Amino acid sequence: MQSNTTFSFRGPVAHGLALLTGLLALSAPLSAAAQASQGSQVYRCPGPPVLYTDSLSPKEAQEKGCRTIEGSPVTVVSVPKPARPAASGQGSAEGATAKVDPLLQKARDSDRRGVLERELREAEGKLAELQKEYAGGTPERRGDERNYQKYLDRVADLKASISRQEADIGAIKRELSKLP
Repeated sequence: MQSNTTFSFRGPVAHGLALLTGLLALSAPLSAAAQASQGSQVYRCPGPPVLYTDSLSPKEAQEKGCRTIEGSPVTVVSVPKPARPAASGQGSAEGATAKVDPLLQKARDSDRRGVLERELREAEGKLAELQKEYAGGTPERRGDERNYQKYLDRVADLKASISRQEADIGAIKRELSKLP
């Protein structure tokens, strides 16, 4: 009496068997490659650029002062060279920008000039108010400044505010001078 028995695996067992079969199939070529690489020696040769090679005979390696490397094989990774910009005479930043219609650019510049001039007038007005309040370093004391230190703190704040306003005005004037 013959019996026909069939096994069927499902779930994790089936995946484990497939993995094991795949590993066994891969291990044969790897062990053959390891045996082939053991036949040739890899040498480390001294010098300003340290050289790793397997193309020397033992006699040549001894003459050059090279040592044999035992253990894992040497892996050489080449570093990609940086891409060079196109030799069109223009920098990459200039070539990447889109051309703007000259009339549109002129309108943008005039709008920018108007905004900067308005900011300059406002900053100069604020500076004039601060200088008037500062009164050359001796502003009038307020009623809430019975403590002399509060008065000194306000004077120092006024002086710092004046310095900031002067720096802002200088920056706005520099921006205006850059415009065509």
